[in-house]
Amino acid sequence: MSDSNDKKKPVNYKDLIIDQNWNDYTNVQHETWKMLYERQIEILEPRICVEYLDGLKLLDISPDKIPDFNEVNERLRAATGWEVVATKGLIKSKAFFDMLRNKKFPSGTFIRAREELDYLEEPDIFHDVFGHIPLLTNPSYAAYMYEYGKGGERALEFKTTKHLARLNWWTIEFGLIARDGKAKIYGAGLASSFGEAKYCLDDPSAHHIHFDLERCMRTKVYISDYQASYFVIDSFDDLFNQAVNTDFSPMYKAFKGLEGYIPVEELLPFELYPGDQVLRKGTLDYIKPKRKELEESLSI
Repeated sequence: MSDSNDKKKPVNYKDLIIDQNWNDYTNVQHETWKMLYERQIEILEPRICVEYLDGLKLLDISPDKIPDFNEVNERLRAATGWEVVATKGLIKSKAFFDMLRNKKFPSGTFIRAREELDYLEEPDIFHDVFGHIPLLTNPSYAAYMYEYGKGGERALEFKTTKHLARLNWWTIEFGLIARDGKAKIYGAGLASSFGEAKYCLDDPSAHHIHFDLERCMRTKVYISDYQASYFVIDSFDDLFNQAVNTDFSPMYKAFKGLEGYIPVEELLPFELYPGDQVLRKGTLDYIKPKRKELEESLSI
């Protein structure tokens, strides 16, 4: 958490890193990890991209125990040079971007209580490690995460971090990837969600839209329920190439109406718009009864 002097003195990300204190985990907490892991992997195996499953195996993340970051990092550094670091509380934008630029992915150390197996507001170690870390063994995905961190500097300069947060939401957290004519999960929010991992593919309610960088950054986000739309990338190589080869500055200027740019329209996650390459038009049956409430909860 920040204090009142954050704006005057930016926090160095290194000051936010703490020891995982792995030996302090209780048997009950290890059992909770096992419960979460086993029920989730059964759902994921037919629905998630193979790169994720390969990463899970490479890092030896198993149901047997909460992962020890020291052990995970030996394998992760050898694969792509990244590491997972323990942090306390939510990380502010600048520190988060700085961590990614230094190939460090922040993770909470606590694990949810048994009564919170299906949902909790603040990400725990199951979401952060089980959801995010396996794909950091993939060179193209890891390179995208690095470029995302670098892009944060420009977003801070233009005061458009919310647009980069939306890109994070629609890719890193809730992204889908095309595989042999079908959509597969790669986003960590989906990988770690018992209900949404099934809903995003099996329930016909949600739209599947071909990934477009600007479209994602213009599309508002709610965090309180399953999504009305998901964006589908062609490959991790393509995701990385778009991040590297796109000059974000004109988009940021348009988002803010700077230097004579006409401010662009903010988009709703429920709608399809001209120019969308629609891969699956959803029925929105799950969303319709909740739409007003969800519109009121749009937060990013």
